[in-house]
Amino acid sequence: MNKNTLPIAVIDSGVGGISVLRELIDIMPRENYIYFGDSKNAPYGSKSKSEVLDITRQNLKALQDKGIKALVVACNTATSAAVRILREEHPELVIVGIEPAIKPPAIELDNPTVLVMATPLTLREEKFLKLVERYRDRENVIALPCPRLAELIEGGDLDSGEIEDYIAHLLAPYKEQKIDALVLGCTHYPHVKDKIARHLPPSVKIYDGGQGTARHTKRLLEAAGKLNDGVKRGTVEILNSSADARYIELSKKLLLR
Repeated sequence: MNKNTLPIAVIDSGVGGISVLRELIDIMPRENYIYFGDSKNAPYGSKSKSEVLDITRQNLKALQDKGIKALVVACNTATSAAVRILREEHPELVIVGIEPAIKPPAIELDNPTVLVMATPLTLREEKFLKLVERYRDRENVIALPCPRLAELIEGGDLDSGEIEDYIAHLLAPYKEQKIDALVLGCTHYPHVKDKIARHLPPSVKIYDGGQGTARHTKRLLEAAGKLNDGVKRGTVEILNSSADARYIELSKKLLLR
């Protein structure tokens, strides 16, 4: 068997990581993918670091039993809690995490003020704090915890008034501040990017980490000699830990948006 045709597993606390899967497919359309949404255990952002690590370990074990060549942790919270340890435990796998896109505005803009929307756990983690410190001289970062937003998006009604009201409430205190860039620090948030943008001046540039994660995944697979060199478009299998079929349907819908 050609191990290069084994799938890339993409995992998230629910449907959020579909935004990263879209970027991966765009950059590597010939790869096969398994997407695993852990909606049963969502949200991750309100759990402890040890809980998220244990859950992510269990999910990886289940995916390894199916046969995979790489793991993309398409969740900022799980990346912070688990990726470093999983790499040590599984050197045979290409393992890629995601992080808030703090670097791009620091490079592209002139000393910007950057608002970062993320889960409370992501914003508390050492990984995020070190990232902010690294670019401290090039940008001013304001952290905005969004404890319920991923959960609301996970509910599936992206046009609900509740999501619109919650976003308006979150961003209201920053309407009078000069914000140059906004970072979507949770993979769920790009699914409501248009709604978020409506509450910001048009001059605010919005970033997320999905495309950078996809590019990095391709580089690592290429370096490891694991890219699928087939000529056909790859397959996508979508799984979810919840018995509720609506999460599979929502994942498929978001993939086509």
